[in-house]
Amino acid sequence: MKKSLAFILALVMALSLVACGGSSGGSSSSGSDNTGSDSADEGKVYKVAMICDSSISDGGWGMACYNAMIDAAEKYGWETAYSDSIDQSAYYDTIVSYCDLGYDLIYAPGNQYTDAVLQAAVEYPEIAFGLLNGGEDTPGKAENGNVTSMLPNSQQIGWIAGALAGLMTETGIVAFIGGMELDTTKGKYEGFKESAAFVGEQEGKTVSTLDIVYSNSFSASDKGIEFAKAMMDQGADVFFGDASAVDSGARQAIDEANAAKGEITVYDIAQPSDLLGQNECIIGSQVTDNSSLVGLCMEAIEAGTFGGEVIYGTMQNGALSAGAVSDLVPAEKQEKYQEYIQQMTDGTFMQ
Repeated sequence: MKKSLAFILALVMALSLVACGGSSGGSSSSGSDNTGSDSADEGKVYKVAMICDSSISDGGWGMACYNAMIDAAEKYGWETAYSDSIDQSAYYDTIVSYCDLGYDLIYAPGNQYTDAVLQAAVEYPEIAFGLLNGGEDTPGKAENGNVTSMLPNSQQIGWIAGALAGLMTETGIVAFIGGMELDTTKGKYEGFKESAAFVGEQEGKTVSTLDIVYSNSFSASDKGIEFAKAMMDQGADVFFGDASAVDSGARQAIDEANAAKGEITVYDIAQPSDLLGQNECIIGSQVTDNSSLVGLCMEAIEAGTFGGEVIYGTMQNGALSAGAVSDLVPAEKQEKYQEYIQQMTDGTFMQ
């Protein structure tokens, strides 16, 4: 039954591509972009498809991961397609639909896709599967050796945001919003919590992080509004999150609370791209260069060496960094923040 549904999805996608004459386009559910050109492999045009349970226009995780695919595809000359805002029950069927259409790489930006990826990888040994935030042990579970995990260092991601939160909090209470209870999200929370506490201590204050809350969704912006209001009521004045559109909802609530007070006193730190200016409350961003990780997968596929490995992203190899900082952050705190970022890069932070 599942294979039949996947075949129908593949047929619909194929007819859609023919109908639009191969031009770039998309909808709330799927799309394709002819960003590719002939590769060096005797004219072969390589193709990558991304599946995503959040929207590529969510102003957060979904958008950043989609842009990472597009940037890598433009660099390496690949064609792209995507399906976004899909339900968990449709992960496998959507993946299989692209496998049936002959895509070379299936790009799944999140640990939540692991089961669907591993299932499809068994049935399509000739296709490569790149799992962003995949577990370290996931490639070893793929019996055909055709799965690679792209794993940004979650602790360092949390550190980058936590240091800024520790510097900027006035109440001594900061907050973290999670989408799903994933190991990577837990790692970011723990990194954020310990970094904020350490920097706060260096600045002569005690900083505590509220218990993490989970929306169990990456698209429920109303949950972000609800969580942010409740956490502000508990005194939180700096936020960080790993919940895509849920984070956008939280920023909306923060902006509204600041507007009601007539001044910006509650802040948000964005990720995984530089979103400074998107909301008044954003004072900085943790930036992950996912395009470099996707690009390494493309290189390996073209070289015939893909699969069975973990590609790590760290501050040391340039995959992780801090984005621009708002003028809301005083100059002396900006200087201290950059010093902490350098310590993280040097490996001396919290030593």
